[in-house]
This record gives sequence, C-alpha cells and structure tokens, in this order.
Amino acid sequence: MPTTEDSGTRGTGERTGTGALSRLRTLLDLLDRGAPVEAFQDPAPSDADADAAVVADATRVALRIRRTLGQHRRREAELAALFDTAGDLARLREPDAVLKAIVHRAKLLLGTDVTYLSLNDEEAGDTYMRVTDGSVSAAFQRVRLGMGEGLGGLVAETARPYSTGDYRDDRRFRHTTTIDTAVTEEGLRAILGVPLRLGTRVIGVLYAADRTARTFTPDEVALLSSLADHAAIAIDGARLLDETRTALVELNAASRTIEAHNEAMRRAEDAHDRLTDLVLRGGDVTDVATAIGTVLQGGTLVHDAEGAELARAGTDPRPPSAEAVTASRAGGRAVFVHGTWVCAVLAGQELLGSIALTGRADLDDADRRLFERASLVTALLLLLRRSVAETEDRIRGELLGDLLTRATDPAGLSARARRLGVDLGHPHALFVLHSTAVPRARLLAAAARIAQAREGLAGPHHEDVVLVCPAEAPGVGSGPAAAGISGELRQALAAPVTVGAAGPVTGPAEFAAAYAEARRCRTALCALGREGTGAALHDLGFLGVLLGDQTDLGGYVRQTLGPVLAYDAKRGTDLVQTLRAYFDAGASRSRAAEALHVHVNTVVQRLERIGSLLGRDWQRPERALELQLALRIHQVNRHDGSGPGDFAA
Repeated sequence: MPTTEDSGTRGTGERTGTGALSRLRTLLDLLDRGAPVEAFQDPAPSDADADAAVVADATRVALRIRRTLGQHRRREAELAALFDTAGDLARLREPDAVLKAIVHRAKLLLGTDVTYLSLNDEEAGDTYMRVTDGSVSAAFQRVRLGMGEGLGGLVAETARPYSTGDYRDDRRFRHTTTIDTAVTEEGLRAILGVPLRLGTRVIGVLYAADRTARTFTPDEVALLSSLADHAAIAIDGARLLDETRTALVELNAASRTIEAHNEAMRRAEDAHDRLTDLVLRGGDVTDVATAIGTVLQGGTLVHDAEGAELARAGTDPRPPSAEAVTASRAGGRAVFVHGTWVCAVLAGQELLGSIALTGRADLDDADRRLFERASLVTALLLLLRRSVAETEDRIRGELLGDLLTRATDPAGLSARARRLGVDLGHPHALFVLHSTAVPRARLLAAAARIAQAREGLAGPHHEDVVLVCPAEAPGVGSGPAAAGISGELRQALAAPVTVGAAGPVTGPAEFAAAYAEARRCRTALCALGREGTGAALHDLGFLGVLLGDQTDLGGYVRQTLGPVLAYDAKRGTDLVQTLRAYFDAGASRSRAAEALHVHVNTVVQRLERIGSLLGRDWQRPERALELQLALRIHQVNRHDGSGPGDFAA
C-alpha cells in the first residue's frame, strides 16, 4: 500500500508532467497559427524544475521550425511572384514594355527605394542606363558606366552579382566622378547588381538600391538573380520578336517595292508600246503629247527650240522655262522647276525643243525615266518632222523660185502647186520680208510656219525671204495683210520685220511682176523710215504710184480724193474746185475766196465739209502734198476729156 509521501510525490510529478505537456501543446498551436516570435517567449511554469529544460529546448526547436516554415512560405511567395513575372513578361511584346515591367517587378519583390536596369553597348564598350523605377535624378537616369567602373560596370565585366551596404564608402569598386555624382544626386547608399545573362553573354545589369545603408541578404541576391534570368530571356524574346516584326515590315516593304516595280515595268511597257505604235503609224507630236499625258496622268506641252508651242494636251498654254531647259540639257535628265517637270529634247548635243509635264509634283524614278524616254521619241518625231519639212520646203522653195523667175510653163507650175496643196487659180498676195535684227534662217522658219498655216508658200529668193498666201478676200488689197503679217512676225520673233506686199495676183504668169513690186515696196518702206511695218505700194501714196511699174493714176486719184469726188458727183457741188483754189492761194482762205468770187465764210464752210470727208489730218504737209498731186492729175485728165465721174468712188 503506498505511503502518504509517495502519494504526494506522485501528485507533484503528475502536475509537472501535465504542465510540460500543456506547454508543448501550446507551442504546437503557436506553430500552427504562425504566431509571432514574441508569443513563443512565455516563461516556463514555476514548478517545472524538472521539465523546464525540456520546455526551453522545445521552444527553441519550435522557433527554428517557425523560421524554416517562414523561409519556405517566403520562398513559395517569391517563386509564385517569379512565375507571375515570367507569365507577365511572356505576354509582353514590345521591348520597352518588357524592360519597364522587369524593373517595376524587381521593386515590388525586393521592396527597395529604386530599381533600374542598364544594357551593354557592344560598339561603345560600356553599359548605359536604360530604364529606372523610383529614380528622381535626371543625371542618374542618363549615366553611362565603362566596363569595370563602379558596381554596375564590375557586374557587367565579370558577369557576377555584387552588393554594397554603402556605395560611397566601399573601396572595392572603381569610383569615377560621373558615377559618384549621379549616385550622390539620387541619394543611393545600399546597391545590389546582378547580371542579365544569355548563356555566357552578359547583355546588361539589373539593380535594386535603397537610400539608407543596409546589407542585402543572400535570399535577396538569389531572388534578384532569378528575376534577372527570367528578364534576360524575356528581353531576348522581345528583341527577337521586334527583329521579326521589323523583318516582316521590311519584307512587306520589299514586296510593295516589287509590286511597284512590276507596275512601273508594266506601265513602261505599255507606254513603250503606245509610243512605238505612234511612230510606226506616223503619229505626230500632238499624238505623243496626248499619250504621255494619259500614261503619266498629267498635262503635256511640247515646244521647239525657239520656244514655239508644237503640241499641248490637258493643260493651259505656257512658255517653256529657259532655266529648266538649260538645266535639263546640261544634266541629261528631267528637272522639276516651278511646279513643272521639264526635259530637253536633244539630238546629240543639238537642242530640238523641250517637253513639259504639269500636274505631277510626285514623279517617282520609274515615271521620271518614262518621261525621259518620251523625250527621245519626241526627238525622233521632231527629226522626222524636220526632215520632211526640209524636203517639203525645198520643193516649195523650188516652186516659188520658178514662179518668181517668169517660168515658161504655167500649166506645169499650177500642177506642181496643186500637189503641194496650193491652188494658183485663186488670188494670192505676195510678201517680201526683211529684218536686220533676226538671222535670215529664223525669219525663213517663221515665214514657213505662216505659209503652212495658211496653205501658202515660203522660201528664199536671192537675198529676200518671200511669202505667198491666199488673198484674204476678193478685191481686197494686200496692204492690210502685210501689216498683219508684220505684227505676227514681230510677236513670234520678238524683233521688227518689214513686209512689202503686192497683189492679189492670179495665175503663175503674174508672180514675177508682183515680186518685183513687193520688193520695191519693202525698199521704199525702209527708205521712208518705216522699218518694222507692212504695206503695199498703193499705201505709200504718190511714191507708190511713182515706184509702180503700172501707173494707175485713176486709182491714185480715187484713193486720195474719192470721198470729195463722190460728194460732188452726188450733190452737184464743186468742193474739188474750192480745194484746188485753197492750195493755189497758199492755203489762204481770203485769197481763195477772191479767186472763187465768194465770201470768205463760204470758203470756211466748204473747207470744214472737206475736212469731214477727208479726215482731220488733211492739211498735214505729207497729206496736203498727196492731195495737191491728186488734184493736178484730176485736172489734167479733165482737160483730156475725162469727166469728174471717171474718178468718183
């Protein structure tokens, strides 16, 4: 039977064991709840003299287990964050977005003040700041580190992670003024840098930094290194994707270039076929201008070497730019001047003319070459045209020469003229052209253009340039036509041209005499100081009568006194007699009144009537001389038995 002492001892032991077990159960509950460290520091029971060591040892074990579990949970959280980061980076496609995501995720994982990333520049041999998160210094965001310089340069050079608790006082790194200034301006103290590696190649450095001094743990180094490994793969993937995208863009651009080239080739072939067909069909310059405008979708003008328009399609007339033609001729290419493409039309070094394209400011190389090719076709047509024109001009010149030298075969001349489209049976006017300011060749070319436009003849004869054109109207003299031709040539040649005219004449036999008369008229115009004008002999008054080989006195009188003669014949007056008396009296009204036995007021009234009939300038000396000569001829004819009516208009 147990004693009382044994019973007491057993009771105490039972209570003690029960307290230790309770404490151990409490420790397990604390571990299960993940309680803070402070909860594990409760004092052991006072009666736990035997089990106190066991409880204390169990508490230490529980704390180790807690630390291990905490590390596992933290590692699990870090791994989960790394997996999330890898997933996020895998979804990004733009390199800049990938870099920003890496730096921001590093800041979240390590909880530092600043994170940043630098990339290596293989050409420069250094590493430069690419992306920052949390940085406030512009100088820090632009800093470059040479290989081996500073913490980052050392990481980039050695491909190993480095950290410092306080960079400013850490002598392990090669300090430079640029780096130290940037770090000081940013206020950084503790810095951790790990390499961004692709295999054995370092492409950059990933950093985490705080503005207070502290030591980075191995876990933080491992975490940032793991993030850097994921980041390097993401950066390389984004780079490859960007290069692929760029390659696709370049491939698409190349494809478009090929398509554009094929289109240009097709258009060039089409244009070549069109222009070749035009040449083979005997098309003219106008056809070429139209075809070029259609192919190049613009307006076209073609001018000769003198600037005269030869053809125009789809645009308004405009003179050629001498500056552009000169530049194109010198460079052998089409030039763009003042909104117009211009290409000189050349045969070797000879300028035949120019071709202009309007409405196309964006002419690409293919269309430019096409335009230049069109100028070659134009040159070919102009050469053919010139060859034909020279042959035709020679034939026309030979015909004109035969007409002006009193040929003895009128029927043969008429037949030759008909083959050239000229009907000598219709009235024609003849003009002799002269200019001291224009070379004879240019004057002849301008006359040939007029002859072609009016279905006439033009050519050289002796020292003259002769033009024959159909008369403007039956019975109309050639004087007004001569004045018109003189003005037309002045405008075309920018120089005065004197034109003596004769005719109209009908039939080959009359041309030689008409040429002689027109030549005398041209000589008279120059002698009278009327160079640069056009007229016929009968427009020169009594001088024309004297120079004419067939003196038409009646015509001269009618031309000079016609209105007065007609007035007298119609009303039975004798204004002619009053006019003669006035001139005989030396233009004295009073003496004329005495000779006529009338009052001076009557003479005044008659003279006013004469002035209204002859014009205000009838008393001008030159006109007065013409009138007096006509009065004398009229008086002589009356004495010969001719009546006043013979000269009436």
